[in-house]
Amino acid sequence: MKKLNLGIVFLLSIAMLAACGSPQNATPSAKSNNGKLQVITTYSILYDIVKNVGGDRVEIHSLAPIGSNPHEYDPLPVDVQKTTDADVVFYNGLNLEAGNSWFDNLMQTAGKSGDDAPVFRLSEGVTPKYLTTKGKESEEDPHAWLDVRNGIKYAENARDALIKVDPEHKETYEQNAKAYIEQLNTLHENAVKQYSLIPKEQRVLVTSEGAFKYFSEAYDFEAGYIWEINSENQGTPEQVSAIVDMINEQKISALFVESSIDPRSMEMVSRETDIPIVGTVFTDSLGKPGEDGDTYIKMMEWNIKTIYEGLTK
Repeated sequence: MKKLNLGIVFLLSIAMLAACGSPQNATPSAKSNNGKLQVITTYSILYDIVKNVGGDRVEIHSLAPIGSNPHEYDPLPVDVQKTTDADVVFYNGLNLEAGNSWFDNLMQTAGKSGDDAPVFRLSEGVTPKYLTTKGKESEEDPHAWLDVRNGIKYAENARDALIKVDPEHKETYEQNAKAYIEQLNTLHENAVKQYSLIPKEQRVLVTSEGAFKYFSEAYDFEAGYIWEINSENQGTPEQVSAIVDMINEQKISALFVESSIDPRSMEMVSRETDIPIVGTVFTDSLGKPGEDGDTYIKMMEWNIKTIYEGLTK
């Protein structure tokens, strides 16, 4: 289905809401029917983190579908309706949902912009990194979840938010979060050990988007990329020329491409340098259900393994 711009969505959503009648005559929310919190997340990675913490207590709708770009998303009428009815909304922040102001506009349309609206930023407490592109130095890089330690912060923030909204089930959220965070700690520690086996000069990760700043700090890599963030111009001749020069100067031996990005720019770089694309990594989206990387833990396991094997061939 072709996506609609938010102005059209707003008009459609008003019509949908009007058709439901006044609030006192409206159909009871899904929460009152099945007892679960109705949760909105802005994209699939947050969906999975919140699902692990919320367990059977939550019913979640992710706005940006798997494989799509959450930097610039055009909400559909169903997104407006579900967000309006939601008990709680989770977003990443750090400049992720800022493209076209889609998230702020959606929150306003859905009536979730007031002080009493349960909207939570899962990246709260993360030390932000900033873009380096000229003119964008004040903008935050959003890809904090690629450092598993930040994924732990997200899980802790999800736990605290769910307890605030649904204190009756505090113990459930605490137990779920504890078990999940233990898995994430193990994942991070294993990554540190595995990457310590790669000589420092080989730890250079070249991808299409510059999404691996947080990852590189966590696991002692240098990051190279064609463009810095998906909301800017992508794969321009100048960007391709710059990364080709870096690859040649540093004698890079492996390139990677992201699952949610058109591979043609990286394929061009590969042809220009005669350096192979050795693997696909996940950045802004999980894998499809039943496929590789279909949870946050599985996508990070996949990335860790793919990058290790690609740089040690």
